[in-house]
Amino acid sequence: MSAIVGAPVWLKMEALQPTGSFKARGMGVACRAAVERGARRVVCASPESTAPRAKELIRGEGAELIVYGVSWDEAHQHALELTRQEQAAYIHPFDDPNVWRGHAGMIQEIAQAGVRPGVIVLSVGGGGLLCGVVEGLHNVGWTDVPVLAVETEGAASFAASVQAGRLETLDRITSLATTLGARTVARQALEWTRHHSITSWVISDRTAVEACLRFADDHRILVEPACGAALAAGYARAEALQGRSPVVIIVCGGAGVNREQFEHWRQRI
Repeated sequence: MSAIVGAPVWLKMEALQPTGSFKARGMGVACRAAVERGARRVVCASPESTAPRAKELIRGEGAELIVYGVSWDEAHQHALELTRQEQAAYIHPFDDPNVWRGHAGMIQEIAQAGVRPGVIVLSVGGGGLLCGVVEGLHNVGWTDVPVLAVETEGAASFAASVQAGRLETLDRITSLATTLGARTVARQALEWTRHHSITSWVISDRTAVEACLRFADDHRILVEPACGAALAAGYARAEALQGRSPVVIIVCGGAGVNREQFEHWRQRI
């Protein structure tokens, strides 16, 4: 990818987290904070479109899994109802300062590795990763490092909000990158665009899946289309990367991917 981009490319391999995703960072911090407040049970939301493999992994950890909602927003509302009924702590998957604080840690690790990015590339769903990364950049004093925020068509609520200058809610999610499927991004994600250089870029599902396939060939690691969105920026030599060195891409993960799911995505495009 460095040869394609024409500049050194570093990959922050969050796909190699024990859970297979960067989300372990933020959710871990948020769950710990809830326990410290006295919670005995935590509730989080994800929709019906969650991959079967991910559901198996959740059940395998001994968690109670309730499948509800075509979109994340529907699952979110149901989770809030369960929280009120059971006096449990609700953990928002992307709109929570504790989640952002957890994700910010990856920037500290990049700094400790001695790499100062010329640009950081990441995928955007609900905006939790974006909020955490930008918070992390400010924590280490890298306020001038721009961010390229990539979404897929049919899940581009951040791009719609940036264009409108206010939070916009999509009617529905049509992208196969379902883990990017938040109809409305976190307000803080939009707020950061007023204080930090963030470029929004939207690609097709095909481009995201093709990036996943190419990444599997290059590095023998399977990731989800949501992650492929960020990788596509490198493979496509996105304009926002030109003249920036080094390029750091957050390889956010593939917790729900297996060979069968991969083949399903390949056939759909």
